[in-house]
Amino acid sequence: MPTVPDPDAAPTSRIAVLTSGGDAQGMNAAVRGAVRTAIHLGAEVFAIYEGYQGMVDGGEGIRQVGWDDVGNVLHRGGTMIGTYRSKDFRERSGRLRAAANLLERGIDRLIVIGGDGSLSGLDLFRQEWPGLLAELVETGRVEQALADAHPALMIAGLVGSIDNDLVGTDMTIGADSALHRIVDAIDAIASTAASHQRSFVVEVMGRHCGYLTLMSAIAGGCDYALIPENPPADGWEDRMCAELRRGRAAGRRDSIVVVAEGAQDREGNPITAAYVRDTIEQRLDEDTRVTILGHVQRGGRPSAFDRWASTWLGYAAAEEVLAATPGSVAHVVGIRGNRIAKVPLMEAVERTREVPAAIAGGDYAEAMRLRGGSFTEMTQVFTEMSEPPVPALAEGESPRRVAILHAGGLAPGMNTAARAAVRLGIDRGHTMLGVRGGFPGLRDGQVEELTWGDVEGWTSIGGAELGIRRTVPEIEDLYAIGRSLEAARVDALLVVGGWNGYQAAHRLWEERDRYPAFRIPVVCVPASIDNNLPGSELAVGTDTALNAIVEAVDRIKQSASARRRCFVVETMGRYCGYLALMSGLASGAERVYLHEEGITLDDLQDDVHRLRSSFDAGRRLYLAIRNERASEQYTTDFLARLLDQEGQERYDVRQAVLGHLQQGGDPSPFDRVLATRLVAHAVDLLTEQLAGGGREAQLVGLVEGRVRATPMSRMLELMDMQHRRPKDQWWLDLRPVVCAVSEPELPVAPPAPTRAQPRAGL
Repeated sequence: MPTVPDPDAAPTSRIAVLTSGGDAQGMNAAVRGAVRTAIHLGAEVFAIYEGYQGMVDGGEGIRQVGWDDVGNVLHRGGTMIGTYRSKDFRERSGRLRAAANLLERGIDRLIVIGGDGSLSGLDLFRQEWPGLLAELVETGRVEQALADAHPALMIAGLVGSIDNDLVGTDMTIGADSALHRIVDAIDAIASTAASHQRSFVVEVMGRHCGYLTLMSAIAGGCDYALIPENPPADGWEDRMCAELRRGRAAGRRDSIVVVAEGAQDREGNPITAAYVRDTIEQRLDEDTRVTILGHVQRGGRPSAFDRWASTWLGYAAAEEVLAATPGSVAHVVGIRGNRIAKVPLMEAVERTREVPAAIAGGDYAEAMRLRGGSFTEMTQVFTEMSEPPVPALAEGESPRRVAILHAGGLAPGMNTAARAAVRLGIDRGHTMLGVRGGFPGLRDGQVEELTWGDVEGWTSIGGAELGIRRTVPEIEDLYAIGRSLEAARVDALLVVGGWNGYQAAHRLWEERDRYPAFRIPVVCVPASIDNNLPGSELAVGTDTALNAIVEAVDRIKQSASARRRCFVVETMGRYCGYLALMSGLASGAERVYLHEEGITLDDLQDDVHRLRSSFDAGRRLYLAIRNERASEQYTTDFLARLLDQEGQERYDVRQAVLGHLQQGGDPSPFDRVLATRLVAHAVDLLTEQLAGGGREAQLVGLVEGRVRATPMSRMLELMDMQHRRPKDQWWLDLRPVVCAVSEPELPVAPPAPTRAQPRAGL
């Protein structure tokens, strides 16, 4: 019979972590974040293997884990502690056994990572806990004193679901990685489909949630999407085929339709990929193929987002459950608007289950409302972008002319933004113009009209098809730019770019009293891998750069796995440390150097001590990530030489400057969707200004999950002008997360000096 722990021993919280239900990329990051944070906070941590079944079976299914037990797992898909859909736990007898097994180990705090079914079971277990304990005492399986020591079960839930179906949070664990798998497949399919002028139907997961379908259709530049929440009206087959036919007439060489596995018509009849294929073949006489992606969507390495966000969620869940009391409300921990959001557990589950209930009841407006405003918004944006428009202008009205221009440093997703601007602008009745070569191109009159077909295929292409320059116009350039705007009859200007582009737009705004041509509506859309622009917490291109860094670091870590080695990796970002911090969190770096914090000699002495101690204790790899301008004196080369010299042959040191690979590559799904969303708002702002005779200059950005517009007049006050970064940087709040999960505490006193011969510098 389990007995009460020694009353003279210092009380220590004991928590357990388990994963349940379907696996999702990022679960390992969440487990790692929870385990290491709990250890960092002084708790003892247990992993429950094979989900709730491991808790029911006990024995080796519940094992204490240490810091290193969750090392080197961030890059792994699935779940390292296994998952299982336990039938035993659904019965009270199974939950009784589970309670006994937890009590035997003194565990009364539980973190569960799973779907709504797993979380419902967790809440039921919490509610039943006092009754289960009473029965265990009554039957003599546990002592009364042990039950009294653990009168309540404190819990926290994290949602691991590639469907992104939890109402109340922006993104669930695994959804971003699944979107990567789908969009990669669509990109590959698009190339072969265009080669043969062929149609494809792609089926993706999502029984009751169309998130993956909708966002992959937007990110993949697809033609049509069928989602469960908003079934098509009767006669949808005719409309779909008409749209596909018009798309071909507008210049498309391929047609791609994305279908959710749970898609149905308004009578509740399933719409299968096979039925869509047959419809296209019969009505359009086109060779059509079906691709069902299946479980490939669950597999593979997690994306950068699913690594850093899941780590943050694990950190927050550990803090939540360790701070909980018997009277605390049980929460699901999620992310909303780049902030941790805590939603009462059963409220979250019940609201999530309202969506399929609304669909089954034919209340599609309610289903869309529950999914949130941005989901509804993007559904409309996709429709506008995928259907070649027939603009209707009032009699005597001429189209307004809107110019698109790239400026600043290159950022993946700029082409996506340009395509969205052209298609949405044409949909609203504008004539869309492309400026080649940034503001110098505008000065030189390199302005041309862009049609619907001109931007076909731009969604997935990296770089900037319109060209880009960092040049900020000088005073002597302004007259020529004004004349060019007048010659091209530009009525509004959309600038997609980085800090130099923002500065250039601000200069035109400042000079509008002197130059009448500048008295037009102007909107800036943030596109910069540095993520250093005012009025937006995220910039287009940042996520792609982050994924490039994490992929490179994964390879670096593999190359170092066979030796005792320390790597110092330098990222871009200028004076903004976003890429360094987030890639450090996503790749499991032990140390991150930021310009925002600086580097001191005391810091370096402490780092040397940590390296020596950790390698003496058996470490094989140490990873440090440095923002390129973290310190003017303590450069990447200096840090590598210092750590190598002071290591005294305990380990090798290598450095890697990742450079411009961070700016290259095709944009990630997140950046494609973000670019589309921001540009949709920008085009709407310009349209409103043009309709009302306005001439405002504004910055569009994402702030706490919402797209907002900021007057150009506030641009400079939002910036630290010396370091070209926003004064308020939300991501710095994640610094404690890095500290909590990067390294266990080491002794303060340095180890005794050795007689080893110092090594030569690199």
